[in-house]
Amino acid sequence: MNKRIYPIEDQLKKRKMMPLLLLADESEEKVMEYLEEGDVLCLSNDSDDALGVIVTVRLNSESIEIKNIAVSPDHQGQGFGKLLINKAISLHKERGIRHFVVGTANSSINNLAFYQKLGFRICDIKKDFFLDYPEEIWENGIRAVDMIVMEKYEVDSK
Repeated sequence: MNKRIYPIEDQLKKRKMMPLLLLADESEEKVMEYLEEGDVLCLSNDSDDALGVIVTVRLNSESIEIKNIAVSPDHQGQGFGKLLINKAISLHKERGIRHFVVGTANSSINNLAFYQKLGFRICDIKKDFFLDYPEEIWENGIRAVDMIVMEKYEVDSK
């Protein structure tokens, strides 16, 4: 199966990614907020089915935040999330961005391991972040309360 990663700039096409995006963020309202301003990359197969999506938002002239990354359940565990993150980092490095930030819930044990394997390190905790969500979020028998913020600096290899 051939795969391709391509940017989505049209707002209507971005919104079509909502079912995937809601796998990673259960608040449609929050997703809509960052989807509007974010850069979106989609991973698709030969049939043009969306297998995964990543949304990044510029924080300042040196930093971007990965706001959402999701891979369809049937395609998880095949390296597609890593592929999307590496592509997003590569594209932003071409624009001079070297600092990458991502946040995930304290209850997202698999996500914490995933990001650390990709070189992200914990740098902050936003206490009570998920208490503002309309519905409680539970993962691994743990309530999502705090956001664990992780960062990665990319430097050019010589």
